[in-house]
Amino acid sequence: MSKQITVRLPDEIVEFIDRLVDDKLAPSRATVVARAMERERRRDLAARDAAILAALSENQGPDGAGADDLDELASYAGSTPLTDLD
Repeated sequence: MSKQITVRLPDEIVEFIDRLVDDKLAPSRATVVARAMERERRRDLAARDAAILAALSENQGPDGAGADDLDELASYAGSTPLTDLD
């Protein structure tokens, strides 16, 4: 399901969006905006995850486990290209 909304954007942003559509890099303005917002949503989620990991490293559990246990995973995830975002 989707909702139609109205937004005001600077002229240069609209020109950029229109250029993407004209160059057939996106099927519509709505698609460009939706992709950008999805990218921003994922960035926000990643920032929250990073904050959680930072808090874990400051507050290790009683067994000594903490964020250090996730360092390899974080390193791998950070080096994985997110090609599905483009």
